[in-house]
Amino acid sequence: MTALALQSTVPVTVSTGSRGLVNERQRSLLMAKARTLWVLVAFVLVGMIAALRIAYLGTTGPSPREVRLADLLTPQRGEIVDRNGAPLARDFRVYSLWFNPKAMTEGEPLIHSPKEIAAGLARIFPDIDQDEVIEKLSSGKAGYIRKSLLPEDANRVHELGEPALEFPLETTRYYPQGSLAAHVLGYVDSYGHGKVGMEQYFDKELVSPEGRSAPSVISIDFRVQSALEDELAKGMALSEAKGAAGVVLDVDTGEVMALASLPGFDPNHVKPNDMVVTPEEAKQGEVPKGFNRATNQVYELGSTFKPITVAAALDAGTVTNLARRWPAAPLHVGRFTIKDSHAMGDSLNVPETLIHSSNVVTAQIADELGGERLKAKLKTLGMNTRPAIELPARGFPIWDNGKWRRLRTMTVSYGHGVAVTPLHLATAYAALVNGGMWRPATLRKLSAGEVPEGRRVFSAATSARIRQLLRMIVLYGTGRKGDAPGFRIGGKTGSAEKPGNGGYRHHSLISTFAAAFPMDKPRYVVIAMMDEPKGTAATSYQRTAAWNAAPVVARVVPRIGPLLGIMPDETRDIDISDLKPLIPHEVSEAEE
Repeated sequence: MTALALQSTVPVTVSTGSRGLVNERQRSLLMAKARTLWVLVAFVLVGMIAALRIAYLGTTGPSPREVRLADLLTPQRGEIVDRNGAPLARDFRVYSLWFNPKAMTEGEPLIHSPKEIAAGLARIFPDIDQDEVIEKLSSGKAGYIRKSLLPEDANRVHELGEPALEFPLETTRYYPQGSLAAHVLGYVDSYGHGKVGMEQYFDKELVSPEGRSAPSVISIDFRVQSALEDELAKGMALSEAKGAAGVVLDVDTGEVMALASLPGFDPNHVKPNDMVVTPEEAKQGEVPKGFNRATNQVYELGSTFKPITVAAALDAGTVTNLARRWPAAPLHVGRFTIKDSHAMGDSLNVPETLIHSSNVVTAQIADELGGERLKAKLKTLGMNTRPAIELPARGFPIWDNGKWRRLRTMTVSYGHGVAVTPLHLATAYAALVNGGMWRPATLRKLSAGEVPEGRRVFSAATSARIRQLLRMIVLYGTGRKGDAPGFRIGGKTGSAEKPGNGGYRHHSLISTFAAAFPMDKPRYVVIAMMDEPKGTAATSYQRTAAWNAAPVVARVVPRIGPLLGIMPDETRDIDISDLKPLIPHEVSEAEE
């Protein structure tokens, strides 16, 4: 190639390369600008969406302050308090002991052997089941070893030097009064759901925003509850009874001041056998500790029904003269014989009938009244339906819906043939003494405007007479051991054999004392019931209510009276002067 030819080709090559480089730069610049533009557009869109979301929440959603209070400061479940504000159930932050087999990413899940760890934990928690711990650790499955640790115990576990033992901080339901009022409160299960008592009844309310921020107030007074449970436990121990129940009820409002069932359970540590019994135990008539004897178990409550029968006869006009006398000899009705526990003389009037607790005369009073009227009266007292109370555990009465024959009417008159709960009896006695008005029992604290009007069951005149008669039973009859100086207690004892396979179990009694105080102006009903008491030295080897249930009330009332604003006053009492001439000057202490 010549030099001229070489010179002619060079400019062409250089010129073409420059234009290519320029074009490439332009394309890169345009692409960079486009990308920048898209990024800016994306930022603008995100900003607009965020602004719209903020505007939406600002106009329709909860304010930031409300969210913080509801989600961060308030408990997951609301507090339950007694009528005076004392805490009965609340959420509490605690440590738990958790086994995490994947705590270490390499090697074995445990540094020490399961046996060594179990032994170390037993030194910290003496009640722990070492075999159970060894089994859990050996399984290699994650799970709780123990709940609700104290911080100092968590530190001691940490000193064992086992990474697989972890301490998650969790919210648990805590009952600061322990087992007190356990059957009223119930408990919360591992899924956070309320069970058995007011925890179940209030379940939705307690997890609502309103329920979490303000306590749920119940009618119970924990001081009264404590006294009732304490004295029932003493009564159980003294009579070696298998169980007990009690109620303290405001006669004018229906508010339950205390409601107890023994033996109890600890809602802080609910065990499986607290809520269920084995089939063998069920066949023997056993019930779990969580079973509420006051509202869920029905009993034939014996002679405590006699004042109700007399009140029904007074209202109906079949008894108009309390001095009238009925024969007291054993009463033959078909193939059956109604008799009293001991001879009470040839005849008895109404005051003597209740003072001595005569089945025979009460049966005759009911016979004149008639089954239809007695049945109707018991229906107005709610004894044919489940008890009126917020608790989910409410027993259905054993009740004959058909026409009551003569014998049925007579036996029901003295508390046999109909089975109801102690709470049924409490609301009935409230109507007997408060002027004749029946109101449903409630575990909600009521304001003055919330008290139900109720329904009239007895006339005011009948209620006034029954108050006199109940006081006379305590002064002169089977209720003597239920009296407390200055508190003007009136009441009626009742002891009934428990039914079983093939008939009544003659050696198993339900002993009950139904009382009210002060009888010159009744304020509260108190029920004490003993399930299968035994005759012991402490009860003079007697099993009837006069010797075990009545003394419980005599000890409870002086403890709770001052707490409820009722001070002892021995200068006053209900006037029974018009009835005193109807009873002998010397009245022996009778038994059912």
